[in-house]
Amino acid sequence: MELNGRDRATGPRGGGSRESVEPARIGLDLVAEGFVSPVAMACPPDGSGRMFIVDQPGTVWVLDRDGRTEDEPFLDMTSDVVRLNPGYDERGLLGLAFHPHYRTNGKFYVFYSAPLREGGPRGWNCTNHLVEMLAHRDGRERADPGSGRVLLSVDKPQPNHNGGHITFGPDGYLYVPLGDGGAGNDRGLGHHPDKGNSQDLEVLLGKILRIDVDRRGGGREYGIPPDNPFVAGSGRPEIFAYGLRNPYHIAFDAGGDHELFTGDVGQLRWEEVDIIVSGGNYGWNLMEGRHHFDPGDNLADVLGRQTTGYLGEELIGPIVEYANLSNRTGGIGQAIIGGYVYRGRDLPFLQGRYVFGDWSGTRDAPDGRLFVASPPSRGPAWSMDELTIEGRGRLGEYLTSFGQDLDNEIYVLGSLYDGPRGDTGRVHRITAPGGGAKRRP
Repeated sequence: MELNGRDRATGPRGGGSRESVEPARIGLDLVAEGFVSPVAMACPPDGSGRMFIVDQPGTVWVLDRDGRTEDEPFLDMTSDVVRLNPGYDERGLLGLAFHPHYRTNGKFYVFYSAPLREGGPRGWNCTNHLVEMLAHRDGRERADPGSGRVLLSVDKPQPNHNGGHITFGPDGYLYVPLGDGGAGNDRGLGHHPDKGNSQDLEVLLGKILRIDVDRRGGGREYGIPPDNPFVAGSGRPEIFAYGLRNPYHIAFDAGGDHELFTGDVGQLRWEEVDIIVSGGNYGWNLMEGRHHFDPGDNLADVLGRQTTGYLGEELIGPIVEYANLSNRTGGIGQAIIGGYVYRGRDLPFLQGRYVFGDWSGTRDAPDGRLFVASPPSRGPAWSMDELTIEGRGRLGEYLTSFGQDLDNEIYVLGSLYDGPRGDTGRVHRITAPGGGAKRRP
């Protein structure tokens, strides 16, 4: 498969040339703790040096420049968020993004799961909302809870596969990742009986959307960028890319070509990392990773892959894949957690490499794993190696997300529980082995 003249398909341990990269050791400094289940982090472009931590049950907490958690939350939406299952739940307050001009306009955006809206499809589970809000003008210290303006509402047939890690791109547009709606095989209630949702261009589920929150060019709630791939038809104009199962954590590279990376959570066999391009079809549920997918036997080890989608378009494979623990050929994790290309200053050995991880490498235990993928100097293949944490090996927590500050240093979010309960949620900063600089001098 070709993308801009070169094959993007690769695997961590074969399936193409692989350059030798020394496995990296890192340090991990605790920055903050006491959260329930921290699932996202965002930093406002306002010069304050603050970091905002999204806690899944519905609160946003602020870490000041010195890393102290403020006593009161910046935002409390627990009464708006659907009631979560403390044993395990993928719903909740899932995303936060600050407007590029937040310093002057005070606008920010949240993505969350609410109870199914009145009049929603019978038997469906919840409604996900994308909402624009304002911070109070006085120092922007707290959100104005009455300022919410719903931009987009998407009904969900099942509780899982929500996506939701929204982010602004370098083009100033807001990117919104959505899972396929839940269930297995992209089939069942609320899924297209043949294509599934991810291949159905008339629904938003299983896609990455790209919208103009400043409503340039018209639009009541948001505008459509004029170069979106389906503006002229053949699909919903909000769609930027499709064929995704559960894009969990999308992020733009802060350097290089500013490419958009995502982890896409697999079903039972393959976890993958994708580089997202406009109009790209990433294969689900025709492919899982680089492999043909059969909804009738989702553990089948089928050789080869589907090469084209329903429009005859070429399917784009991942830059990296690894086997899920349920894979018959053996596996190393359960659910990929997308991260960031490292562009900070403290860790030169990670420069230009993509840091990501897996929720847990052991069944029924908090055993998150951290990985790094390295682009080759020649050829198509990216390599993949584990990041070994000094003094602990693996994370020893369920990996819930990654964060990045305005200096492009990377943070690791985790919890000792596999569901939204307790207060064991933590935020760590990746440092050099032997200890690194604090977050702020």
